[in-house]
Amino acid sequence: MNKSKKGSLNIIGGQWRSRKIEVFDAEGLRPTPNRVRETLFNWLQTDIFNAQCLDLFAGSGALSFESASRGAKTVVQIENNVAACRILKLNAEKLNASQIQVIQTNALSYLKNVPENPFDIVFIDPPFGLNLVAQSCELLEKYHWLAPYAKIYIETETNLTLNLPENWQLLKSKIAGEVAYHLFEFR
Repeated sequence: MNKSKKGSLNIIGGQWRSRKIEVFDAEGLRPTPNRVRETLFNWLQTDIFNAQCLDLFAGSGALSFESASRGAKTVVQIENNVAACRILKLNAEKLNASQIQVIQTNALSYLKNVPENPFDIVFIDPPFGLNLVAQSCELLEKYHWLAPYAKIYIETETNLTLNLPENWQLLKSKIAGEVAYHLFEFR
């Protein structure tokens, strides 16, 4: 019998502060560390309440659960891994997080559609080394996924050069160990 390995992490702010969520332990899954999440949500503190958020490559769901905990109106989690999706859904149920929708699909395929409504905040934290950031950003632009002045969070390996649309303004950027993280605004 193949049992999925699980760990856990704490939500660090908002209504579910200190609550634990389960995390699927899969190769390439890197939950965003606490100090990075704390910095990111300090950056987003005036934008998160009532925001519509899209978490591409959701993985552990750390960013989207943190968003919902801090008052995001809707959160869509996109994750390709079946077992990770199962745990995301269980966590949403455990927290009674009706504003979270989990969709099990390939993120790039998902982005090749026109959304019903554009998103205010998009999280892009894909597995490293697969060139998924550039493709994701291109599709976000092409299919109009971004609301005016949307914030786009991108987490990558430190040595990755970002080639992003010219109308994306870099607001903040930091490095933590082997991870670079950036916040952009869509103009």
